[in-house]
Amino acid sequence: MEKLIKACVSILPKPLQEIYYKYEEKWLYVIFGGLTTVVSIATKLLLFAVVPDEPKWESTAGVVFSWICAVTFAFFTNKKYVFKNETKTKAEFWKVFFSFYGARLATLGMEEAIFLICCDLLGMNKTLITFLSQVFIFIANYVLSKVFVFRDKSDSEGKNG
Repeated sequence: MEKLIKACVSILPKPLQEIYYKYEEKWLYVIFGGLTTVVSIATKLLLFAVVPDEPKWESTAGVVFSWICAVTFAFFTNKKYVFKNETKTKAEFWKVFFSFYGARLATLGMEEAIFLICCDLLGMNKTLITFLSQVFIFIANYVLSKVFVFRDKSDSEGKNG
């Protein structure tokens, strides 16, 4: 994957390559965040299409199902490609893993609240809310990942030591 990304960047004009490398983490987050959003939307809409008669619990089930699929995809892509997080021990891996899932649980709560209010209470269109909510979730997930989950160890060691 890294070779594919580098190959794509190499065909850009030099000024655009410089911009890419200057903001590489953000560009990669946009790329993999976009793919995560596709996973989230596709799995949610799949559940909406499969469940007959639109029961009240459908939006909750759709959010939870899509969340599990998207967060699993996002954890591994963010860890490896976006934040280039290397864990040397199992304990370190699990700490990052649970921190990531904890941060994503916070945004799941945010998304669930959006769906309960907009779809279940106000009767707004689930497809529209699916797309609009992703903007808020996308931004919140980056901030939480950058600040709490994949923070630079040298920054936190310098402040603590």
